[in-house]
Amino acid sequence: MHPKELPLLNILVLHGPNLNLLGKREPEFYGSLTLDDINSLLREEASKLDVKVFCLQSNHEGSLIDAIHHGADKYQGILINAGAYTHTSIAIRDALSAVKIPAVEVHLSNIYKREDFRHHSYIASVVIGQISGFGAQSYILGLQALTACIRQELY
Repeated sequence: MHPKELPLLNILVLHGPNLNLLGKREPEFYGSLTLDDINSLLREEASKLDVKVFCLQSNHEGSLIDAIHHGADKYQGILINAGAYTHTSIAIRDALSAVKIPAVEVHLSNIYKREDFRHHSYIASVVIGQISGFGAQSYILGLQALTACIRQELY
């Protein structure tokens, strides 16, 4: 099938706490790109994949959970960087599990090369896969993998 014949997918992109500070916050871990830069890169890649992305950043756990819940009838996939909630939020894990939308977890830094508390992800057990350590490219790789998995029903 030619790529232009593929059905348009709607993907929810969730950015968790403190990601609004990208470009200023610890560039040695997170790079110099801003969240707007990353969202622009995602939109560019999405257009190549015949995917539409809807980006939301929140520092509030409940807002992320609400977005996951409301996404059940709107989105075919979720790309999520839950930030620190990755390591603390059973509630976000449960929301992802409940809606049964295929999801991919991404991180800018390699969480396994960082502090011990970052080595555990509550989200990992309910997502298709996890990509970390490639900076902004983690998001692009995540979107590519998520799109391929959805289209091939590999989740």
